[in-house]
Amino acid sequence: MTSQFPNHPTGGVDYPRTLQEFDKWFYTEQACIDYLFRLRWPQGFTCQVCDAHRGWKIGADLIRCSVCRHNASVTAGTIFQGTRKPLKLWFQAIWYVTSQKFGGNALGLQRVLGLGSYQTAWSWLHKMRRAMVRPGRDKLRGSVEIDETLLGGEDKGGKRGRGAGRKSIVVIAIEVHEPRGFGRVRMQRIPDASGQSLIPFVKNSVLSGSTVLTDCWRGYNGLKKYGYTHNRVKLSESGDPAHVTMPGVHRISALLKRWILGTHQGSASAKHLDYYLDEYSFRFNRRKSKARGLLFYRLLQQAVVVPSVTYKEMVAQGPPAGRRAGPNQG
Repeated sequence: MTSQFPNHPTGGVDYPRTLQEFDKWFYTEQACIDYLFRLRWPQGFTCQVCDAHRGWKIGADLIRCSVCRHNASVTAGTIFQGTRKPLKLWFQAIWYVTSQKFGGNALGLQRVLGLGSYQTAWSWLHKMRRAMVRPGRDKLRGSVEIDETLLGGEDKGGKRGRGAGRKSIVVIAIEVHEPRGFGRVRMQRIPDASGQSLIPFVKNSVLSGSTVLTDCWRGYNGLKKYGYTHNRVKLSESGDPAHVTMPGVHRISALLKRWILGTHQGSASAKHLDYYLDEYSFRFNRRKSKARGLLFYRLLQQAVVVPSVTYKEMVAQGPPAGRRAGPNQG
């Protein structure tokens, strides 16, 4: 393996291509630590305290800065921080999750890895989902369709129209390519379909200057003042069904619901729904990748820059920080 990862990693050199290569690469715990070191510091060690680039190993995963003497752990500040399980087992979990076309649920992960508790499998999966959103990721651009969908069980006597009742409202944005095809997707659970929820989502997800296609719902009014070309389609007058007029968002909505019902048996709770949306987006945006090992590499690459979170914190937390759509979100 290389000592420095390039911008375009190569299979068999920067990441394992098959399960057989995976077993050879990560045969020992030290091999996993060394791999994480290269992912975390691809240009060489950098002290997080004084920014020095010199240090020496004082343990299997500890490096002491030669300037300020700060001890840096390879796993500190990552999703692996504080784990009592071997990194090799973590790597096997990430390989399993990324190599499955539709992912896996906690019960399946528990069985495959032989984990002692369902809670461990559940928390590991949610830590991985938190790493599926790359910090500072690029916004959608070009022509983008945006609409909302409802997720959840049947809601007898619920509200009509844009009201959610007991269901969760999920707003979807997807790049539309000409003459055909779709690009990347962004999704988020929102409390309501008002402009105070929809406009911040668009601003956070779509690059200013892009062309945004929506229906005539008033919640999207005002997009032009933020630099968007806003095209509206009145579905009732278009003469075509919604899935023809806006095919991208309706296809994503259908596939998302099928994935939650199939892979997760419909158990994606509203409280943690944003993280399931992140997982689906991670998979959809990399659907054309023929190298499953590359997904393993990308998820590990992001896992070393995402802060650690405990099980208690995950249970207590709501939507991801910075993506709570509401009156105060800009």
